[in-house]
Amino acid sequence: MSRVVILYGPPGSGKGTQAELLSRKYDFIHFDSGRYIEALVHSEAAKKDPILMREKRNFDTGILCTPEWVLKVTRDEAIRVAKSGFNLVFSGAPRTLFEAFGDGKTKGLIESLEKAFGRENVSVILFTAGDNVSIFRNSNRKVCSVCGLPLLESAKTKHCGLCGGAMRTRTLDKVEIIKDRLVQYKTRTFPIIKELKKRGYAVKTIKAEKLPFEIFKSVERTLKLR
Repeated sequence: MSRVVILYGPPGSGKGTQAELLSRKYDFIHFDSGRYIEALVHSEAAKKDPILMREKRNFDTGILCTPEWVLKVTRDEAIRVAKSGFNLVFSGAPRTLFEAFGDGKTKGLIESLEKAFGRENVSVILFTAGDNVSIFRNSNRKVCSVCGLPLLESAKTKHCGLCGGAMRTRTLDKVEIIKDRLVQYKTRTFPIIKELKKRGYAVKTIKAEKLPFEIFKSVERTLKLR
């Protein structure tokens, strides 16, 4: 039976990096909803689609995109992966209580994941890191325009060491936007953790201020992959 892992934590806590490591070593499909949504709102179609134009404005200013829209695109993708039989890892999604649990009329992503993978196969990990760490990491990095691999700006290189793609600075990685994203995380995303615990999930906490390979060892132990 395939499984799904949800990685939570503030901006810059390494969710995406750890998800990528899981995908490369253990054949998880990393559904990076942030990257997926960024590609949608910056696509050619977004120049003509009023919904995508609205979501682009939200995305580029650090405001969480419309929960109903995000829920639909993430739920559809999760179900597609589940049907394929692969393991799935989310990095930071679902991001709001509505996206996670719905509202009585709309089924949330958690319920959809439980149905698709089995509740016993849904694992949740929370990475913790101070605000100063989040701001430093995100404001001092570039990401590959092709594969999304992050790199500290101090590396002084214009090309990705993995695929050779051009490095770029994300619209989200400005200090003022990072600070707003931290507020959004604390007020809109972190409450999901409390609700998951109420619903019986054993949310595992990992300190995320170490080097990525050290954190990954903790992830492997937590998920009993080694």
